[in-house]
Amino acid sequence: MLILIVAATKFEVEPLANAFGSKVDIVVTGAGMVPTAFGMTRQLSNHTYDLAINLGIAGSFDRNFHLGDVLEVTEDTFAELGAQDDEDFIPINTLGFGESVFTPTTSLDQVYPNFFLKKAKAITVNTVHGHEPSIQKIQQRLNPQLESMEGAAFFYACRQMNIPGMQIRAVSNYVEKRNREAWNIGLAIKNLNTFAVDLVSQIINN
Repeated sequence: MLILIVAATKFEVEPLANAFGSKVDIVVTGAGMVPTAFGMTRQLSNHTYDLAINLGIAGSFDRNFHLGDVLEVTEDTFAELGAQDDEDFIPINTLGFGESVFTPTTSLDQVYPNFFLKKAKAITVNTVHGHEPSIQKIQQRLNPQLESMEGAAFFYACRQMNIPGMQIRAVSNYVEKRNREAWNIGLAIKNLNTFAVDLVSQIINN
């Protein structure tokens, strides 16, 4: 099985890259929706894969998740794609100009049912939340559990390019007033890559 790993930054998947070398292709797109969509489209225009996996860290709105938890994202929304109407927000689908909610084109259960992860609903943003009023507003509107800057763009590209894709995220911080001292990026990357190495090993060896 030919596997494409998609990540925003090199350090998020460096242990996986060290473990597999050239056995899997890894595309580091850069942070954000546009780099993700462009990087994937460029790669998928020239190569064919059986599976794409988006790996990365994420902030969690849900305090039931712990720092370092590894989760499978089952729905992702472009949270800012739409229009403001005074205090209200009109999503792009309501405006009639497109879609904002995307789901994976495959799942962990379909790829390798012996693995299990907790499931999470995510949003994709240009500006990560760090202001209590805006956090409360997005929670009231979409009730997300995670946020990243790439996930929905990954789902979009997988659907457009007709490739099975899934998104796996590890919690590095809680979504709150910005406090880097409370983050645990190291633990999130460690747990994310431990899971990913195990998963990829099972897929390519079976």
